[in-house]
Amino acid sequence: MPLVRIDLPQSVDARMASRIGEAIHKAMTELINVPRDDKFQIFARQSPEERNLTSEYLSVRYSDNLMLIQITLNQGRTVELKKAFYRRVASDLSELGVRPQDVFINLVEVAKENWSFGNGEMQYAPQ
Repeated sequence: MPLVRIDLPQSVDARMASRIGEAIHKAMTELINVPRDDKFQIFARQSPEERNLTSEYLSVRYSDNLMLIQITLNQGRTVELKKAFYRRVASDLSELGVRPQDVFINLVEVAKENWSFGNGEMQYAPQ
């Protein structure tokens, strides 16, 4: 855990996508207790025709560079930790030239037994 999916506009090149992924991973390891070697990231880059996104929601105006970050992870982090994580990711990505308004993050929390990391095993089986 976690599994990170990062949906980007096609205009973002592979090098920049990798830098974005590294910034997200660093924030996860430093703020929400993710082990350093626990990195599972999927990048998807879509053309404008493959993205059907609103231009504004809850008073946040998006550009055509809106990125959608979905992170599936174990349950248990506090609201305060999540808020700090959101701020950190937006701040770190802004240093890469990403507008903070264009950083959309969705956390999907699951129970530990919902993971198999290979071999058909439940590595986090309840004791």
